[in-house]
Amino acid sequence: MFIKRNSEGARPLTKCAIGIDEPFHGAVLNDRHGTRTDAGLEIDVTGSAHGAERVTVNGRPAELDGGRFAGRLVVSDRETDVCAEAHGPDGTCARTARVVWDRHSRPRYRFAIDDNSYFLRDIARVGYRSIFECAYLAFLRDIHARYGTHFTLNLFEERDDFTLAQLPDRYRGEWRDNADWLRLTFHARAEFPDRPYQDAAPGQLLADLDRVAEHIRRFAGEETYAPPGIIHWGMVRPSAYAALASRGVRVLSGYFVKAASCGWDVNYLLDDARSRYLSRNEALKDFESGIIFSRIDLVVNTTPIDRIEPTLAAAASEGRTAEVMDVMTHEQYFWEHYPRFIPDHTDRVETAVRWLTEHGYEPASLEDGYLLDA
Repeated sequence: MFIKRNSEGARPLTKCAIGIDEPFHGAVLNDRHGTRTDAGLEIDVTGSAHGAERVTVNGRPAELDGGRFAGRLVVSDRETDVCAEAHGPDGTCARTARVVWDRHSRPRYRFAIDDNSYFLRDIARVGYRSIFECAYLAFLRDIHARYGTHFTLNLFEERDDFTLAQLPDRYRGEWRDNADWLRLTFHARAEFPDRPYQDAAPGQLLADLDRVAEHIRRFAGEETYAPPGIIHWGMVRPSAYAALASRGVRVLSGYFVKAASCGWDVNYLLDDARSRYLSRNEALKDFESGIIFSRIDLVVNTTPIDRIEPTLAAAASEGRTAEVMDVMTHEQYFWEHYPRFIPDHTDRVETAVRWLTEHGYEPASLEDGYLLDA
């Protein structure tokens, strides 16, 4: 938000300009972004100021040197407007950025698995006595038992000759009994076409989401359903944000990478400035919808096993990305019948979870509240 004003309230100002570089509008802050005090979180506020004789940050003087300013501010509320004002001979101009304070944040990780369908087909066709007789779910339960990991499985409604309508509801009690660590949610109607919601109207996205949610509630119970956190291909129209929020979506994870061929990608079509910020930071809130966008730190199926630990260590060493580890993989790489089966896929998953556990990261289901005091 940009405001210009002067004492007379009429004469336009042309010589005074100010911009806030840090914090970024929408930034989600934790103790790694500042200094915890009895009053709150003290953060740096920096930016540019031209044509100014002095600069204030939320009314307090800031240092001004060569067209740059630096100030300090204590954030004490969940959301705070940071207002930098440049005061010059022609009046005052101001810039405001709103930030979010995750005051109860602690090191934690989420683990999501995309493109799920094969394990459900296996359960439906074999008719196991327990869902954990399926080798895929048995593996996930073993990881949970040893490390406490929470898994969110993102489902297709249909794949090949299988649809969720074929799932019996006789396992509902077992799903419910494990809903504290194993959740199911919507990913897409189907694997193909690619990028199914990049150009789709919000109504189409919601219709597909609602059908999958209805299936999950039928065969696994309300307790097992979670609002989606990753939409297939990570691309939707910005006009769909509010619609997704109306279905309980609070966090959307993506890659936020820049490709030579198409620009910013797997970024939910956020604008360039916010995509650039998320490419090197952990999270950002879209205040209009209330959704927080989260950058994925590790994709297990695309990372060789000898690069799992270095990749996580690099993210943990950078304060901007160290607090929350957003980890994911894709179901198909677990299955030997899949043409691109990865033989050491389960070892990669355990390597990631073990490293996170040994380095003090707690398991979390971020769909239950990215902000822990929410």
